[in-house]
Amino acid sequence: MAREASLPIMVRQITKSYGPVRALDHIDLDICSGEFLTLLGPSGSGKTTLLMVLAGFTRPDHGSLKFGETEVIRLAPHKRGIGMVFQSYALFPHMSVGANIAFPLRLRGIARPDIVRRVDEALTMVQLAGYAARRVDELSGGQRQRVALARAIVFEPRILLMDEPLSALDKQLREHMQIELRRLHEQLGMTTVYVTHDQREALTMSDRVAVINHGRIMQLDAPRRLYQKPANRFVAEFIGESTFLPVEVASGVVTYAGQVIKVAGDPEPQGHYLLMLRPERLKILDAAATGESSAHRNLLRGTVQNVVYQGESYLLQARLADGATVSVRGVSTDSALAAMPKPDEPVQLAFAPEDAVLVPDSAA
Repeated sequence: MAREASLPIMVRQITKSYGPVRALDHIDLDICSGEFLTLLGPSGSGKTTLLMVLAGFTRPDHGSLKFGETEVIRLAPHKRGIGMVFQSYALFPHMSVGANIAFPLRLRGIARPDIVRRVDEALTMVQLAGYAARRVDELSGGQRQRVALARAIVFEPRILLMDEPLSALDKQLREHMQIELRRLHEQLGMTTVYVTHDQREALTMSDRVAVINHGRIMQLDAPRRLYQKPANRFVAEFIGESTFLPVEVASGVVTYAGQVIKVAGDPEPQGHYLLMLRPERLKILDAAATGESSAHRNLLRGTVQNVVYQGESYLLQARLADGATVSVRGVSTDSALAAMPKPDEPVQLAFAPEDAVLVPDSAA
């Protein structure tokens, strides 16, 4: 379980069709040694198909796949040196925890004393020391997930693949396990490819995220850049909450409904774009606010439609003059809620130029 066990992955022109449906469309992807990369996308996007190609359970129609310098496209799964954690965990119910974890070691002909030692090490690593004799049906969902992970790493694989392993857990346990999986990855240093449809999970755990839709990679980036600078509307809509307003760029000036919008950085080429606004980046101003606020921020004026209390946060929705709806999210402090405008009252919303993000006016 050492860092030298990890390998880079190189995917070139991988294509897979099922009848008229192209599940993977000429995928090119480089995954660094020791990286935690997440394949993120909606159901049917192709993310699980790509993971199954990496694992060897699905043979692509075309393309190349290398682990390090070795072409593995024709290698059987058990010859690829990968660990795999399935969505269903795929544990053997008739075996004890220890026997489940020992199974891949027995297949590889490891001596019994080494098996016992490595099983104990794996259980300690996933914080289940002393559980070797337990029956699988005596475990909670989170404990079963840990056993499946221990079984995947016990033989020190070069690459670890995970197919939505947390989807069956409740929200609190899932969030806890996200942190645990990230900690374990940093400890082991294995090249890890993780599949999920949960954008928050992807942002929490990953070094980089590949957003996939219709068998193509829409954007491959670090979580923060993916959130702040989406490449297109699909990514912007899929990652976090967003409001989109149609804007035009002419002679370096951005306008929305005749109003100039200040943006940071170099101007985009002339044309039509969408102004992406994140709800948490918008601020509610007093209706009479002027001066410095208007000089250094962009202002939008509208009418409050709805205010929703959501525990730690609130969501305010406002209708602008052209009928567009804009959402604002903030922390539910007593002072913020007391000052909140009511439905049908006017409201001024402010956002900084650096929070004015333009994306192409298309889905991809």
